[in-house]
Amino acid sequence: MTRTAALIAAGGAGVRMGLDRPKQFAGLAGIPILVRAIRAFQDSSAIETIIVVVPEDFLELTTELVRHHRLDRVRNIVKGGASRQESVQAGLDKLPAGCELVAVHDGARPLVSTRLIEQCLREAERCGAAIAALPVKDTLKSVDRDGTIRKTVDRTRLWQAQTPQVARRDWLEQAFAKAVADNYTGTDEASLLEYAGFPVRVVEGSESNIKITRPEDLAVAEALTMKSRLTDDPAPRIGHGYDAHRLVAGRPLILGGVNIPHELGLLGHSDADVLLHALCDALLGALGLGDIGRHFPDSDEQYRGISSLVLLKEVCRMTADRGFRLANCDLTIIAQRPKLASYFPEMIRNIAETCDAEPAAINLKATTTEQLGFTGREEGIAAHAVVMMKQKF
Repeated sequence: MTRTAALIAAGGAGVRMGLDRPKQFAGLAGIPILVRAIRAFQDSSAIETIIVVVPEDFLELTTELVRHHRLDRVRNIVKGGASRQESVQAGLDKLPAGCELVAVHDGARPLVSTRLIEQCLREAERCGAAIAALPVKDTLKSVDRDGTIRKTVDRTRLWQAQTPQVARRDWLEQAFAKAVADNYTGTDEASLLEYAGFPVRVVEGSESNIKITRPEDLAVAEALTMKSRLTDDPAPRIGHGYDAHRLVAGRPLILGGVNIPHELGLLGHSDADVLLHALCDALLGALGLGDIGRHFPDSDEQYRGISSLVLLKEVCRMTADRGFRLANCDLTIIAQRPKLASYFPEMIRNIAETCDAEPAAINLKATTTEQLGFTGREEGIAAHAVVMMKQKF
């Protein structure tokens, strides 16, 4: 597969929105516009690396948004320039070695679909460059400065450009270099490629792939988002996980990512965090992805002694890549000793942060078996986890 990077151009000020910050940081159904634009590329398995270009004053905020929303394919957040062309050039300069295709996308187009992204990628891989665009539907008029119509323009071969705009990296670099040498300013990446003599193909875009420019655009995007949630939201996915580990001397007792003082600890290849293992199995099970042993086998030395919070983070990445997030979970630890209630707040914080969930979505409880069975005899500790997964928006 061709190695592909996405470059999210979000360096503009967005003054026409009348906001106290650039439009790309405004909320759309509770999620920043820029985050939604990035997430579409994060969710595509064809994208290896994401570069985000933003105004200098918003580098820190963007870094926090990327962390909070677990956009872990973002490799670099770059200061933009005075124009779109300068901003995209700044992003191109930060592309990793070996990247062959570049998909440039407006940070103010939050509703682009993964399907459209991948259609543009396939066409660019085949032909060298391709952009999303829509055939013009309305009648077009050529008008004098005083508002008088001069003539009706034939719209038969006219298309309205959108993004993503995808091209071979070497073509883009040559096109930008020629623009600098000739002091040429284009309106988008396709215009620079055309100026440099490279052919660009169009892929039919989507009416919903709108660019947020004015307040009314945001209202339309809100309506489209609500429609998508009502019509496309699949049924919630439910998963159950169970795990048990033996208690032995000479091992730490780790539960929920918390080291709990106790004379015995849990035996295992990793840190043997039975609670997080059960949660991982529940998350994987909800999406039909097997169990923790399939993905992190105890025969693999890289997982020896590893924190189960690291494993949980990777499981959450897998579920996010498939378009799902944790809605809520109900967790039960079965142990005769020690008493665990005082450690619950820290366990909940660990799980919520790792799963990008609200602490209120994590229910945690512990019970004994009244000295019955292996847990009652303090030979081991067990845990159950039940999760509900919902589609990300």
